[in-house]
Formats: sequence, C-alpha cells, structure tokens
Amino acid sequence: MKIKNLVYFFIFVLLTASCGEYNKVLKITDPELKYSYAKKYFSEKKYDKSAYILTELVPYFKGTDKAEESLYLLARSYYEQKDYITASQYFSTYFTTYPRGEYAELARFYNGYGYYLDSPQTELDQSTTYRALSELQTFLEYYPNSERQQEVLDIIFDLQEKLAKKALMNSQLYYNLGNYGGNNYISCIIVSQNALKDYPYSKYKEDFFILILRSKYQQALHSVKEKEQSRYREVVDEYYVYIGEFPDGKYRKEAEQILSKITSKLEIES
Repeated sequence: MKIKNLVYFFIFVLLTASCGEYNKVLKITDPELKYSYAKKYFSEKKYDKSAYILTELVPYFKGTDKAEESLYLLARSYYEQKDYITASQYFSTYFTTYPRGEYAELARFYNGYGYYLDSPQTELDQSTTYRALSELQTFLEYYPNSERQQEVLDIIFDLQEKLAKKALMNSQLYYNLGNYGGNNYISCIIVSQNALKDYPYSKYKEDFFILILRSKYQQALHSVKEKEQSRYREVVDEYYVYIGEFPDGKYRKEAEQILSKITSKLEIES
C-alpha cells in the first residue's frame, strides 16, 4: 500500500513540475526562448502545447528566418492532434506563401493525407474524400518524381474505391426503389455508367454492369407497347456487353436467365 502511494506521489510531482514549466513558458517574453520551448514540446509529442505557443509566435516571426519553420511546425502540431481541418488551413498558408519553401513538399503531402485520414465512412457525405483526392492529385502534379509517389497513388486508388462503393450503394438504392415515385431504373443506369467511366479499374466493376443489365431488363418489362421491342433488344445488347467483360463472371447464370426470358419475348412478338 505504501509503495502504491509512493508511486502516486512521484506521478503527482512530475505532473506538477511539467505543468509548472509550461505555465512559466507561457509567461516568457523572449520570443526566441519561447520558440525553443515550442520546438521542445513538438519533439516530445506534446502537440497541444507546441500548437498553443506557435499560434502566438507565427505572426511575430513573419518575415524572419524562422517564419517558414514555425508555420510548418504549427500546421504539423494540429495535424498530429488529428485536427486536420485546422492543420490544412496552415499547410495551405505555408505552401501558398512559400511555394518553393523547404517544407513545401511535406506540407502538400500532409495536407492531402490529413483529408484522407479524415475521410468518413462510405455511408456518409464524401466531400472530404473528394477534397483528399484533389489535394493528392495536385501533390503529384507538383512532385511527379517524389519518393512518396507510389504511396500517394495507392491512397488515391483507395479513395476512388470508396467513392465507387458509394456510387454502387446509390445505384443499388435506385434499383431497389424500382418504379416507386418514378422510373428509378434510369437513375440506376446513369449512376452505374458514370461510375464505370470514373472508376474503370474498380473491384465493383462487375456489380455496375449487372445493375445496368437488371435495370434495362426491368425497364423492358414495364415498357409501353411501342417501346417493348427496342428495349428488349437493348437488354440483349447489354447481355453481350456484360459477357464480353466477364465471360466467367459471378453473375453469368443470372445474365443468361435474363437473356433467355428476353429472347423468348422477341421470338413471340417479333
């Protein structure tokens, strides 16, 4: 019991000493000395403390030899706290002010990577995902030979897969709605076709193709008499598009069943 109390005492002393130092640092009027403490806290991963001090010092150092470094460290301090929105503001300020600066490449990378880390679940709004893509693609434009190139390309593909999955969810939703409130099969087809153009290498590619085939089949079944035959033929065409892309696809059996049903209708009504 005494040992446990002794441990608690030492922890209390350390915390008190640490807080005491930081409170004294905040009162320092010498910006150079204060900056040395900000860098010390950054190196010790005490990012909340370094950010607080640097927020005060960055305006003071503007136009000096410490302007670049202090601004970059401020951005990184917020980034390491996972406050990616605030970090982005400072990263953007950095590479806008110092486009050829010492930390310009890192600032652009962490700016995009922060948005990537902040990208929400697929079910939610993907504005941040689009922003991450934009920033990382801009990074590659500025630094096509960067040693981080492959890492950035992998991240971009991962983000695109998330957007492809989001499009697939939307497409499936339209298909499930069917004719409720209007012809949602058209929307399903449009969303799927756009996704195939935007994400041609997605692992969801086959799913988009089968949704298009299913939707065209349903459209044909619910067509007015004058449009039936042309829509039946569209289904047949779409079947061959699917089979051409996926001759051994996981939906081949379903596609062949659709073709069989449509072919019989063409034979009867032709």
